[in-house]
Amino acid sequence: MKIRFFKYEGAGNDFIIIDNRTGNIDHCRPQMLAALCHRRFGIGADGVMFLQQATGYDFQMVYYNSDGQPSSMCGNGGRCIVAFAKALKIIDKETNFLAVDGPHYATISASADWVSLKMNDVSEINTNEGAYLLNTGSPHYVLETKNLRTLDVFTMGKEIRNSAPYKAQGINVNFIEPQGDYYLIRTYERGVENETYACGTGATAAAIAIAVKNNLNGMQNIQLKARGGLLNVRFERQPHAFTNIYLEGPATLVFTGEIELQSL
Repeated sequence: MKIRFFKYEGAGNDFIIIDNRTGNIDHCRPQMLAALCHRRFGIGADGVMFLQQATGYDFQMVYYNSDGQPSSMCGNGGRCIVAFAKALKIIDKETNFLAVDGPHYATISASADWVSLKMNDVSEINTNEGAYLLNTGSPHYVLETKNLRTLDVFTMGKEIRNSAPYKAQGINVNFIEPQGDYYLIRTYERGVENETYACGTGATAAAIAIAVKNNLNGMQNIQLKARGGLLNVRFERQPHAFTNIYLEGPATLVFTGEIELQSL
């Protein structure tokens, strides 16, 4: 079966996106999905998404990690599938769509290269030896460090991700460092099992951790520079929760193509 795919990236976080509104593609095939994401023998991506019909919503986002397994929410993936939906003329300037963690609202610029994605509220934040633990659609570990540009993120991230408290379910590990008016961020992602060029839910988690660490209240706007580009996170910190959380950044079509599924 030959299918058409679209390759998108959001701040270097790259995804294969497939229009499955007809429901003809059976995507519950981990080996096939992992082969699609393989950077030597497939298309290459951090994950693969299927855009599907959803009653009461513009569309549904179905996301898998590059290991072919179902994933929790992917923020940059959510922004990229919004850009894809605009390209398909399913939406125009705004959308309400369904993801694994529930409904999401998003807006997209006229040029379709800047997407603001509303994330779910966050109320529970824990700490562990200086790190912040929270769920922004996916579980995250956020640790402020020094000399982040030269840090061995792969080794340190893998060690934390596979340590006793997190090994069973996995956790995404984010390292951050202040740089004047923005923060550097580097992320080791579970499911990818490597450092990625950006992580949307990780940037969201980092921004919230920064607000907690620095006792920032009210409306906040925090910029984070990942390896693949800048992301912006804005939110309102209330006494017992973070609300009106928006993950913002570019979402760009890289290329399109066709691939034969049965050969994978």
